[in-house]
Amino acid sequence: MKKPLAILAALATLALPMSAQAHRAWLAPTSTVLSGTDAWVGFDAAMSNGVFIADHAAMNLAGLVITAPDGSTAEAENMMRARYRSTFDLHLTQPGTYRVANVMGGLMVSYKQGGETKRWRGAEAEMAANIPADATEVTVTRSDSRIETFVTLGAPTTDALQPTGQGIELAPVSHPNDLVAGEAATFKLLRDGQPAADLEVTIARGGTRYRDNPDEMTVRTDADGAFTVTWPEPGMYWVNASVRTPAADGRPGASAQYNGVMEVLP
Repeated sequence: MKKPLAILAALATLALPMSAQAHRAWLAPTSTVLSGTDAWVGFDAAMSNGVFIADHAAMNLAGLVITAPDGSTAEAENMMRARYRSTFDLHLTQPGTYRVANVMGGLMVSYKQGGETKRWRGAEAEMAANIPADATEVTVTRSDSRIETFVTLGAPTTDALQPTGQGIELAPVSHPNDLVAGEAATFKLLRDGQPAADLEVTIARGGTRYRDNPDEMTVRTDADGAFTVTWPEPGMYWVNASVRTPAADGRPGASAQYNGVMEVLP
């Protein structure tokens, strides 16, 4: 028996690595810069109220893609999903920088049938088969979510960091595994491969559980999609940017979100 579309939409929402607006999605490594000829790194992935505090929900890692320094795909090991966080390990066997990302996308569709508002979420190729022929007031929004971090064995490299042209992506000017407290770092944000201009970027440092006030700052990208931040202290930082374009004149709307995690060293 087929489930009602409303139930399918709810289930699909739970499957996405994006949380409600009040919660923050993050993918955090145990280490970001390692030495030797091979090494292991562990990862936690969750949605939470404070960054790096697993207190809300584990992340679904269905969209996990790990790009090795030579551009090939590496595999996660020892994956587990608990109540508040998902975990996995990565064996670093190549020198250079790995890009570890959980990437999800699809369509969100709202429509009316028989006077009742209904919703559906899924892949673009599945839309025609799931929206009834008598549907009216159909509104389509394309969503893209990227949640990522970076780890390096030995010297940093950039081959794994090349943009895919989908959603919001971080294009390094400063290398994300070569960040030092007190020094300025510059990055570019792209949206579908083009500079994401005038986009607000939120940067938050971990460890909020033990501070009266959260350490957060906001900056805006310039016309080239670039922004610069001077790291106030060492620690693990969460970087977030999002954009939403409403549907208009028969064109679908679009929603894109980026969540990155970087470590700043002393």
